[in-house]
Amino acid sequence: MTEIEIGRSKRARRAFAFDDIAVVPSRRTRDPQDVSVSWGIDAYQFEIPILAAPMDSVVSPETAIAMGKLGGVGVLNLEGLWTRYENPLPVLSEIRSLPAATATKRMQELYAEPIKAELITARLAEVRASGVTVAAALSPQRTQEFYQTVVNAGVDLFVIRGTTVSAEHVSKETEALNLKKFIYELDVPVIVGGAATYTAALHLMRTGAAGVLVGFGGGAASTTRASLGIHAPMATAIADIAGARRDYMDESGGRYVHVIADGGLGTSGDVVKAIACGADAVMLGSALARATDAPGGGWHWGHEAHHGELPRGNRVHVGQVAPLEQLLYGPAAVADGTANIVGALRRSMATTGYSDLKEFQRVEVVVAPYSAAGSSAVTAPSADITL
Repeated sequence: MTEIEIGRSKRARRAFAFDDIAVVPSRRTRDPQDVSVSWGIDAYQFEIPILAAPMDSVVSPETAIAMGKLGGVGVLNLEGLWTRYENPLPVLSEIRSLPAATATKRMQELYAEPIKAELITARLAEVRASGVTVAAALSPQRTQEFYQTVVNAGVDLFVIRGTTVSAEHVSKETEALNLKKFIYELDVPVIVGGAATYTAALHLMRTGAAGVLVGFGGGAASTTRASLGIHAPMATAIADIAGARRDYMDESGGRYVHVIADGGLGTSGDVVKAIACGADAVMLGSALARATDAPGGGWHWGHEAHHGELPRGNRVHVGQVAPLEQLLYGPAAVADGTANIVGALRRSMATTGYSDLKEFQRVEVVVAPYSAAGSSAVTAPSADITL
């Protein structure tokens, strides 16, 4: 990987975001209806490689059920409003109506309401009663406290999701979650992340995780780059972690860990590029918050937006494009990549000649940066890269 000299004492590795790359057609094309976009993790099979992110503006018990019935996975946030309030609808309405100047402070107050174990049980039971796969998420900080409640409630997929999650968290004051021991003792597949580097992901894979989330501070509602100065361009992060998956397969004698892109996926084109770089599936936040039936009502925010000490996100207006089913399957009434996400993925795979997701991970990718307006390429020549 080419390094760039920042100054006499610091060199940096060149990394690429989705806007910097493009996939390239090959000699073969296919009919979109002949393309398979199904995927599976552990014993669970899904029609589409899309997980709805565990964010209150995206997933409620109702939308988790809807995602499941549409062939994907809705991951419920177990530290959100649905597990803090018996009836969170008035709270959601208030958040949508908050003035921008006071939104962060008021959200901090609303999310200070304690999490209630009995509501975790009730919300997961509601999803389970529908017959779809039950997926739920906790942060690393809350996992030790509530995981037994989650397991007892009958979760199928357990997600440990934070801004960044490491297998070697060090603390002088609290006992860190021993991921390897925790995952070994748990009787359900665990997806863990985010991770942004080859080494971090490899260590997470060695804990026994079934999947690793790739991303750090790249979401539409995140201000991590501005507040902490930390950011991971997603194309490079996914390709690096796909490399860790390959090397871990060799190391472990064939154990496959799924790579799930999580962050910076605003359009169907971003979903295409994520899988082209090596992701098995994607976790979508803002892209699904645009659904007219999403709980955010056209607004989007993550847990960073109401952190009690250092908020690293905002409540942002994403608008309402179409119902969830139409966002996923079309027909699209807009041409900006915000609707018919699955149809766009199928067509891209068909146009480049690939029949399933694993094959599509081998598609040719070129560096082709575009202007901010997205209308014309910058003058620097395109260059082939291997991802």
